[in-house]
Amino acid sequence: MVPEPDAPTTAEPPDATAAPEPTPGHPNGLSRRGLLALGGGVGLVAGAVAGGAVVASGAFGSRSSSVVDHLEYAYFGDHQAGIVTPAQDRMHFAAYDLRDDVTREDLIELLQDWTYAASRMVMGLGVSARGAFEGGPYLPPDDTGEAADLGPSGLTITFGFGRSLFTTDDGRDRFGLAGRLPEPFTALPKMVNDFIEPARSGGDLCIQACANDPQVAVHAIRNLTRIGFGRSTLKWSQLGFGRTSSTSTSQKTPRNLFGQKDGTRNIKAEEPDRLAANVWIDDGPDWARGGSYLVARRISMMIETWDSVQLQEQNRVLGRDKATGAPLSGGDEFTVPDFAKTDGDGAELIDPRSHVARSAPENNGGIAMLRRGYNFVDGNDQAGRLDAGLFFIGFVKAPERFATVHTNMARDDMFVEYLKTTSSSVFLVPRGVREGEYVGQALFT
Repeated sequence: MVPEPDAPTTAEPPDATAAPEPTPGHPNGLSRRGLLALGGGVGLVAGAVAGGAVVASGAFGSRSSSVVDHLEYAYFGDHQAGIVTPAQDRMHFAAYDLRDDVTREDLIELLQDWTYAASRMVMGLGVSARGAFEGGPYLPPDDTGEAADLGPSGLTITFGFGRSLFTTDDGRDRFGLAGRLPEPFTALPKMVNDFIEPARSGGDLCIQACANDPQVAVHAIRNLTRIGFGRSTLKWSQLGFGRTSSTSTSQKTPRNLFGQKDGTRNIKAEEPDRLAANVWIDDGPDWARGGSYLVARRISMMIETWDSVQLQEQNRVLGRDKATGAPLSGGDEFTVPDFAKTDGDGAELIDPRSHVARSAPENNGGIAMLRRGYNFVDGNDQAGRLDAGLFFIGFVKAPERFATVHTNMARDDMFVEYLKTTSSSVFLVPRGVREGEYVGQALFT
């Protein structure tokens, strides 16, 4: 029986000698092209036994249980994992473009291959039955092996489709999908403080890999990229650490690189009504319903400038107490801000231009989103300043809802002075994968 979506387990890892589940569309594992991409095409049937079953013989080894993270989230379910799943500590996000010679059939086969590999990696297994060590000495390994012995580590792998998958900027319908493009799937408008670099924005497909171990997340992206070789090319990617929001009531509110508690009012997995109202797509074409729109924005933070600002001014800009996270109108971290409350002189306790005021649902027609961002530090720039900030990820039921909130923020949110957005992308994350399916299958049927 498949556990509920995002339900964690801490059981021992699956027996690596047991036959794995059949591959959607490919009963014996990865497609021939997928195996060729891994460099193992000449040994396509090396892992097969009588009757067509595949034996996962020691795909990953074992080590002391004290260093193995057995936390595992179900891959199959109504919604893809990695949205309402309790936010892990590490992330590797990647966007891909499809090669010009890729056909609709090639695209479907790629999604089938990725589904199979992802369903194994979230269990702590290699991408195929032969894995990193069992393919024979004269073949390149199917799996790169750097996550061997680390366990599932709470890995989730979330797939998304870019608007260019349906129609390109010049109007080409490469895969016969233009007629299935949901009307709300629009590009975000250019906003104040946007300095967007096209080379690290957009893409035909995206993969979000989150885990509690950075090597497990990187391993997932590395191997899915290998599987896509010859069909997809990596356009851009981003590493993240230290989640900047909580997606479950079981988690404490983390801090961003400005030292502030971030995402206090975030939608939680335990709030199905708010998720239904703000996150899950419930109109448009049937294939998209149950999915969500993923907004990804790389936001550079002016670290050195912020560090020179007085504490009381930092509090005023955010609208919260930096130490406790409580709104300046009083209470504790989770007290609902009172934007009408004033001091003895009649001045609002929370500045109407503060970040809390500008982004609050009360001031944006009730719009909320599920945030799932991460800190990043990508070295330094030529001036010796940290190239650091927030890799923002938000899930909404329509891109226009995010644009509404961000436009309100950009108008005069004092926080924007310390931020610069260098990358912006929107992807449609299809509904969850059911057993026997591949990710996004309803789009093609």
